[in-house]
Amino acid sequence: MAKIKYYYDTETCRYERITISKRMRLMNYLGFLTGSICCAIVILVIFGIWFDSPKEAILKKENKELQYHYDLLKGKVDNAVKMLGYLEERDANIYRVIYEAEPIPLEVRQGGVGGSYRYADLLERGLKSESLVLDTYKKVDALRKRLYVQSKSYDEILSLARNKEKLWASLPAIQPLSNKDLKRLASGYGYRIHPIHKIRRLHTGIDFSAPKGTPIYATGAGKVVKTKTDFSGYGKHVVIDHGYGYKTLYAHMQDFAVKRGAKVKRGDLIGYVGNTGSSTAPHCHYEVRKNDRPVNPINYLYQGITPEEYEELLRLASVENQSLS
Repeated sequence: MAKIKYYYDTETCRYERITISKRMRLMNYLGFLTGSICCAIVILVIFGIWFDSPKEAILKKENKELQYHYDLLKGKVDNAVKMLGYLEERDANIYRVIYEAEPIPLEVRQGGVGGSYRYADLLERGLKSESLVLDTYKKVDALRKRLYVQSKSYDEILSLARNKEKLWASLPAIQPLSNKDLKRLASGYGYRIHPIHKIRRLHTGIDFSAPKGTPIYATGAGKVVKTKTDFSGYGKHVVIDHGYGYKTLYAHMQDFAVKRGAKVKRGDLIGYVGNTGSSTAPHCHYEVRKNDRPVNPINYLYQGITPEEYEELLRLASVENQSLS
């Protein structure tokens, strides 16, 4: 029940009852209501600053969980990248070297996976954590590309491994003529004095001196791709394609024992020692070519001899003397 209030009227010297009009009451009520609302708003703002609403608390908890799982996933991706790098290094420096496969260029392994348009749909969404999401997508896409290249490399290595027996049978591995006493190696690979021009020139093969008619043998399995007679240069010579990028050349022959197109095995007779072409004495000039470039044949004379005999061949081949052709 509302209290009745009075005031003292000095003119009448009496206490008069205070009466409030309905309008004033309404104004007082509205003023009180407005003040209450303003106070409530201030309290809510302060409360919102210092305390989270249940919904905000749930969202923040979810964000923390998502950040934790993102960091965990990022760590796993980084570890996968490191492991893949280790596999790529072994592939390039061990497996592909063993099987003499061409190394995969770095720009192929780590090539791009597309421009920014690849992620245009993500950019259009206006994600709050756009950089975080894009960074993860780019890392995963790059990892997938490198894994694909590596899987193709392993496919190639597997194919080479399955053909290993054929590969070893095809590689040049023996001396082109009988040389049990190791005295027939007359001149090695490298810069030697040319017997005719008397200048120091690159000698792209090994010279084995022997009497005319001494048998010459194929040093690996392959196909005879050339039997040619020149009046200078190599004279009568044979070229065998062994596959896998390897070819061998046998020059200055007296006669051929094979024809072009013939398939030969290691140790098959292909011709006889002669003195044809630019030759100063009967001998067999022997070359090994890898991808059409001459390489040192001394590295391909390992079968049928002991380590001590191979060391002696290395010593003889390293002597800088005059070549025979």
